[in-house]
Amino acid sequence: MNQPYVHGYDTRESRRLRDQAQTLEELLHSDTLYPEGATVLEAGCGVGAQTLPLARNNPAANITSIDISAESVRAAKTTVAAAGLRNVEFRQADIFDLPFEPHSFDHVFLCFVLEHLARPVDALMRLKRMVRPGGTLTVIEGDHGSTYFHPDSAAAHAAIRCQIDLQATAGGNALIGRQLYPLLTGAGLGAVQVSPRMVYVDASRPLLVEGFIRNTFTAMIEGVRGAAIASDMIEPERFDAGIRDLKRTAESDGVFCYTFFKGTGVLQPDL
Repeated sequence: MNQPYVHGYDTRESRRLRDQAQTLEELLHSDTLYPEGATVLEAGCGVGAQTLPLARNNPAANITSIDISAESVRAAKTTVAAAGLRNVEFRQADIFDLPFEPHSFDHVFLCFVLEHLARPVDALMRLKRMVRPGGTLTVIEGDHGSTYFHPDSAAAHAAIRCQIDLQATAGGNALIGRQLYPLLTGAGLGAVQVSPRMVYVDASRPLLVEGFIRNTFTAMIEGVRGAAIASDMIEPERFDAGIRDLKRTAESDGVFCYTFFKGTGVLQPDL
């Protein structure tokens, strides 16, 4: 089932995804740790941006990373090979038509995938079948509704809303982070735990100013300008003012906050 990816597949987007992964590695990935010899399925690996921290943090695990896009899989292979990582195997595959036998993996991991799917519970149900009893399924998602900043700006919020609405039109949900607990429990997973991971940025954190405000979040919103204007969601001048105001939060007196959510559930053994 080929779900549209609202951000596109160009070089600029690939660079943004890698910048995002590098900037957020400690916050999002430092506690995703699997034992030696564990088999892990990474679903929806994209260009390999999240595969890098997953593989680096789990050098003794055996990771199989899949994506529906053959082009993305090729890019991910190149990215991981260039990093010198040898514990990842790549395959082109669809989450809704997985080429594996049930209970083939000890763990499943997916990051920034459910937000692009019209049927997230169905996706989780299919991925759950891949996990051996007692294994885990880990999900990381953002929530654009969690964004707030100083100086505040109605135009910036309007530009962000365009991205949210475009993703909804494509069948996704840019607000899905807040739903991880009911999604995981709805898919029948047990011992579900969800933790919010806030990115807080001010001038005392220059790496996050550059890596998150400019290169991750603002770059993502700026990337939907053409589609938002073509869809008559917003006037060009107002969208551009919103982008200027988002960039304004990266100045010396600016503050920016965004919350990600990380959830883990366990496949309960049959009684």
